Amino acid sequence: MGKETNPRRVAENEAFAKTKMLRTSPQKLNLVAQLIRGKKVDKALADLTFSHKRIAGDVKKCLQSAIANAENNHGLDVDNLVVAEAWVGKNLVMKRGRPRARGRYGKIMKPFSEITIKVRQVEEQA
Repeated sequence: MGKETNPRRVAENEAFAKTKMLRTSPQKLNLVAQLIRGKKVDKALADLTFSHKRIAGDVKKCLQSAIANAENNHGLDVDNLVVAEAWVGKNLVMKRGRPRARGRYGKIMKPFSEITIKVRQVEEQA
């Protein structure tokens, strides 16, 4: 009399991972997500490893998590995986401020964002 399993949210040949509360703006994070969309996972990992963007390390962790989910939870072959989708969303924004001249107040916004990476197994072409 256990709980019923949830239906899968992705296709049988897909797996995904999501990372929330990344301390960068969605616009900057999307630049890194564009770097890996549509690539094979080994090439995407290499690109993220040698990227000069600060947030690339966190995106690499998320991609490695998606690869591990595909292998361990869904039994997909790691050598045939490609990054099918990588999308970015907004999260909370911390509002800070700084006193400015003549009694004014300068707003400082510190945005957070989240990324979802979906990997898909593709068939080898002869």
